[in-house]
Amino acid sequence: MMSYLNTLIFGIYPYIALVVLFVGTWARYDHGQFTWRAQSSQILRKKNMVMASVLFHVGILVIFFGHLVGLLTPHFMYAPFMSAGTKQVMAIVVGGIAGVMCLAGGLMLAYRRLTDPRVQASSTFADNMIIVVLVVQVALGLLTILPTLGHLDGGTMMRLASWAQSIFTFQGGAADYMVGVHWIYKLHMFLGLTIFVLFPFTRLVHMLSVPLEYFGRKYQVVRKRA
Repeated sequence: MMSYLNTLIFGIYPYIALVVLFVGTWARYDHGQFTWRAQSSQILRKKNMVMASVLFHVGILVIFFGHLVGLLTPHFMYAPFMSAGTKQVMAIVVGGIAGVMCLAGGLMLAYRRLTDPRVQASSTFADNMIIVVLVVQVALGLLTILPTLGHLDGGTMMRLASWAQSIFTFQGGAADYMVGVHWIYKLHMFLGLTIFVLFPFTRLVHMLSVPLEYFGRKYQVVRKRA
């Protein structure tokens, strides 16, 4: 039974999550572009908003790109420069700092969204749900530091990276890498995949709206009124 669940969650569910992520995002962009926005509530209440937003967004960007590089970079690409253990220590330090920033900002944003009457009135269930899910996910990520400190050789990190790389390269037996991994890592990975599923249906889609065309736009011609 446990073997079946491990295969289901870490061998099959990742592909379900990725399909929902890509197809759902494409469908929303194609059919619901009016809803493709951050839906900022800053205009409703600015108190503590700037500090909370900066802490949350800076922290989550560092975490996102740290996971992207850490999990999907093959070992041979960084082996000449650092050991897996050194990489793991760097991940603990950088990820820990970013995680604390993100958690502090996320808790402030969640408290504001769930308790401020004006913000509550303009919030949807998806808005409330996703900020809570993100805060829980960041908290789980910080909790993974505890078992990680017990084995600084980088072994677990290598297994998690091998799992992620096997998924993205469509290799069989990816779930086998997760056998015997501490439950806190498994819960963190499962919730991360679930965030992929939720992504197309929440305000998270706004992170894809990077205005790159701004840098190549033509100059505006401004004339004085005669």
